[in-house]
Amino acid sequence: MSDTARENPQKLTRYLPLILILMVALAGAFTLRDYLTFDTLRQNREALLAFRDQNMVLMAALFVLAYVGIVAFSLPGAAVASVTGGFLFGLAAGTVLNVGSATVGACIIFLAARWGLGDWLTARIEASEGRIQIMKNALRENEVEVLFLMRLIPAVPFFAANLLPALVGVKFRNFVLTTALGIIPGGIVFTWIGVGLGEVFDRGEEPDLSLLWEPHVIGPIISLCLLAAMPILIKTLRARKKA
Repeated sequence: MSDTARENPQKLTRYLPLILILMVALAGAFTLRDYLTFDTLRQNREALLAFRDQNMVLMAALFVLAYVGIVAFSLPGAAVASVTGGFLFGLAAGTVLNVGSATVGACIIFLAARWGLGDWLTARIEASEGRIQIMKNALRENEVEVLFLMRLIPAVPFFAANLLPALVGVKFRNFVLTTALGIIPGGIVFTWIGVGLGEVFDRGEEPDLSLLWEPHVIGPIISLCLLAAMPILIKTLRARKKA
């Protein structure tokens, strides 16, 4: 058997995790969007609380598995899952479970993309010129700061913040660190909403996720964004002075 024949199955095998994620994400977008909702949570509220009271550890484990799956396969319902964490486990435990689950799920999709496309795409980026080269250099010079900003800024889709870093060759340890720390502020907000979800359901209302954009909530997050961007600004100013 030729070397080329041996390499082809290996290349296909490398793509399998990413292909699986994309297939499940596509199927989930059509089949689960009507189930991973607050209405589903409202309808199963009593059963979930009863099961939690009798099987706290098992409920926590099942919740983590479900949340990791939602993030890893980019399924709809991540916001619902975060709020559910607060509803079932309270602010402190809920935040820990939410942040931990989201971080693990993000790492799975990062590694799948890195394993499947990383080498090929990194080689293409290395050979590129112009704006792509400038973006690559800027990211590598300020890797931690840029990754942290991607997590803090609510407008950046979570899926994009998981996938893009893998495709441009950032260090895995920096990805894990900035993910775990960067999603804490948003995680606390969504978990906090979940803590009061029972009262919201009792009033026959829907949870208000727009709370994230309230000045007293978004203000501190913007401050963190500015703090994370400060080293980039300082480096830029120093480079211009030297020039």
